[in-house]
Amino acid sequence: MHRHGYQGRKFGRERDQRRALLKGLATSLVEHGKIETTLPKAKELKRHIEKIITKAKKGDLASRRQVIAALSTRAAAYKLVDEIAPQLSGRTSGHVRVERTRLRVGDGAQMAIIEFVDDIKPMPKKEK
Repeated sequence: MHRHGYQGRKFGRERDQRRALLKGLATSLVEHGKIETTLPKAKELKRHIEKIITKAKKGDLASRRQVIAALSTRAAAYKLVDEIAPQLSGRTSGHVRVERTRLRVGDGAQMAIIEFVDDIKPMPKKEK
């Protein structure tokens, strides 16, 4: 148990490494729609990605730039803002779910799948 005021997990990493880890996980989630990682990372990613999705749903220029800064690639940011966020507009929060899966063979770590709650349909390509 922690005293009051402890928020977030450290993962035994420095601040910048932790930010890079979450940025990479968030980008992978947007690109693939579903990823498998350890349970603590999945839980922390859920907190992180919910805030990014809320910004993406806003859709104005400033929000779009914040989403670009929060993800590793511009392509992932555009996909989130233009394709995924409009499909998630029906709900205010709870856009992703974390499901426990298995224990990892090497070290027995609890693994989890994190995915979008709604089925994300790819947008049809526009013909020129």
